[in-house]
Amino acid sequence: MWRKLENMKIIAESGIVLIIRSESEEEALSVAEAAIAGGIRALEITMSVPGALDVIKVLSRKYASQGILIGAGTILDGETARAAILAGAEMLVSPQLNPDMIKVANRYQAVTVSGAFTAKEIVESLEAGADIVKLFPAESVGPQYVKAISAPLPQAAIAPTGGVTPQNVHEWLDAGCVGVGVGSYITKAAIDTGDYARVTKAAEEFLQAVAAAR
Repeated sequence: MWRKLENMKIIAESGIVLIIRSESEEEALSVAEAAIAGGIRALEITMSVPGALDVIKVLSRKYASQGILIGAGTILDGETARAAILAGAEMLVSPQLNPDMIKVANRYQAVTVSGAFTAKEIVESLEAGADIVKLFPAESVGPQYVKAISAPLPQAAIAPTGGVTPQNVHEWLDAGCVGVGVGSYITKAAIDTGDYARVTKAAEEFLQAVAAAR
């Protein structure tokens, strides 16, 4: 019964949710394996990945017992939410407020990360029962926006996605974010060479930046 709390602790402690969008199932698995080797503990496999549910199934079977949180992203409806959970996902992420996703996730005690941008959307996400609010697209605003939003809404656990780098992650964390969503800086590190050791190195660098910021 404490599995959800353990998974939320993984996000809070690591400070990073890695977002994997790739053109093939094989690439997604290779990136995930390399990132986990670099210390990543929370991963989101987006439903745009071919064979996404199979990727989630493979990763969850291998790593769930090792303290690695495997999630599914771009969840747009309750049906996809349930399918992801059956595949082994213990975290569901949406780009916008999706009450059906949150309802299904809460029924099975999966962590929910609900996309929002405005104060109204953030409050509605909280009212719907979201655990974490995904500020998206974060690159359109910046850390000062989080500071402004957090003044009237200090209870919102905000995690920005988009435009977060090792160079600016300290600004987001200083603004009060509980963590950050990270994608291409890590996942695309091997795109030109096929050398997934670069993904591992990028993951290590990002985690070092988060640790230094804290």
